[in-house]
Amino acid sequence: MLTQLAGVVLAAAEEHELAPLIAPPYVIGGVMLAFLLTLMIVCVSFMNLGNRHSAVEATDDPHRQHTNKHLHGDDSASSNH
Repeated sequence: MLTQLAGVVLAAAEEHELAPLIAPPYVIGGVMLAFLLTLMIVCVSFMNLGNRHSAVEATDDPHRQHTNKHLHGDDSASSNH
């Protein structure tokens, strides 16, 4: 059964022409590689963007949905378990 299917697929493939390419395959691959390397360089250049400013001490904001209830340094938490 598989050999018959393979024969039918090969016969159908011989009848059709391949779609024309805009450039040779190695040029298309090179352009894709250059594009992805450019994207990688852009991502790496923005990697340390968060380290520009010093860290700000977090405050206990009661309006946040999930407040930090585990402040270990002081007793300003709303509940002491």
